[in-house]
Amino acid sequence: MKRRTFLTATTTSLAAAPLTGHARATGRTAGDHEVAARFWGAMPTGVTVSRRGRVFVNFPRWGDDVPFTVAELRGGKPVAYPDAEVNREDPSDLAGHLQSVQSVVVDPADRLWILDTGSPLMAESSYGGPKLVAVDLRTDRIVRKILFPPEVVPSDSYPNDVRFDLRRGAEGMAFVTDSSGSNGVVVVDLATGRSWRRLTGHPSALPDDGFLPVIEGEPFMNRPADGEPTRFEVGSDGIAISADGKRLFYCPLSSRRLHSVSTDAVADPDASQAEVAATVEDLGYKPMADGLESDDKGRIYGGDLEHNTIWRRNPDGTYETLAQGPDLIWVDTLSVASDRHLYAIANQLNRQADHHEGHDLRRKPYLLVRVPIDTGPVRLV
Repeated sequence: MKRRTFLTATTTSLAAAPLTGHARATGRTAGDHEVAARFWGAMPTGVTVSRRGRVFVNFPRWGDDVPFTVAELRGGKPVAYPDAEVNREDPSDLAGHLQSVQSVVVDPADRLWILDTGSPLMAESSYGGPKLVAVDLRTDRIVRKILFPPEVVPSDSYPNDVRFDLRRGAEGMAFVTDSSGSNGVVVVDLATGRSWRRLTGHPSALPDDGFLPVIEGEPFMNRPADGEPTRFEVGSDGIAISADGKRLFYCPLSSRRLHSVSTDAVADPDASQAEVAATVEDLGYKPMADGLESDDKGRIYGGDLEHNTIWRRNPDGTYETLAQGPDLIWVDTLSVASDRHLYAIANQLNRQADHHEGHDLRRKPYLLVRVPIDTGPVRLV
C-alpha cells in the first residue's frame, strides 16, 4: 500500500456528512439489522452466501492467530473449509495451500471462489500464492485453481475482491480489484485461466490525494509504535457488477468517489488501456466504503466507515441509509443473498494496532450482520 508522511491536520471538516433521509433508528439494533454471527477468534473480512443458505467467511493472516483462513459457519461457528489441510499456511507449497484469503464469493453457478492474496502479513507475494480457487459446493471439493502470473499480479499487488459474469467467454470471466502496488482491475478468463490487467495506475483506481477520513472521532492514519504517522492510502478495493453486466462499479478505499467502467472494455484482452479508460465514468460522491455489492434491481450497497452505517445507492444516484448503529464498526465485505438479505462483516479494522501506536483496540466479538432487502443477488449466467 502507498503511504505518505502526515505533517499536520485538524479534525474540522475532515469527515463527510452522514447520509440523511432513511436511517430508521440508532443503537445496537439500529435499522433492521440483526447480528447473524459473532466471531471470538481471528478477525474476518469476507462473507458470501450460497443459494441453499450456506454461509462462508474468511480470515486473512494479518497477525491474528488464524488456524484456517476460510470457513463455513455451522451452528453459528466457523469450521475450516473445504478442509483443515488446504487451510494450513505452507510457504513451501504456495499453490497447494491457502496462504491468506481476503475474499470469498459464491458465483452465479453456486460455486465458491476463494481469492488468496498469497500475502500473509501483507508481505510481498511469490508465484503460486496469489490465486483463485473454486470449490464445488455439491461435493465440497476443489475443482479449479487459477494462479496469477507475476506480470499480472506483481509481488507488491494485493488481490482484494472479485465479481463474476459467467456469460462471457466459454466459461465466464472474473474481475478482481488490486488494492496495492499499481492498483487497478485484473480480468480472468475462467475457461483458459488467462488473466490481464486493466486501469493500472488510472486515477479512478488510486487513493485520493490528501484523503484523511475521521473514524471514531480521530483522523484515521497509519500510526506505528515507533515513527511518524502516515496517511492510510489504499487504492481500488470495492467492486460490484451491474444487474445487466454492462458496468463494473469500483472504488479506492481511500476515497469518497464511485466510478464505473464498461465491462465489455475490460473483458476485451485486445483493448488498449486508453480504450478502456475512455469508458470510465465518475459517478460522484459516495461515503468512504470498503466493499461494494449490487442487487438484481440495479442498486449498489456499501458501508459508511466514518458514520457506522450501511447504505444503498439507487439507479437514479440517490442514497438511502439501511442501517446505523455503534456496532457497525468498519463495515467490510457485503453479500446479497437469495434469502433477500444483505449480509455484512463489521470487523473493527480501524482499531488495529497499526493505527494506534501499537495498541490493539479491537474488542471481540467481530460481527456478521444482516439487513432485510426486497431483492436478490445479481446472477449473470
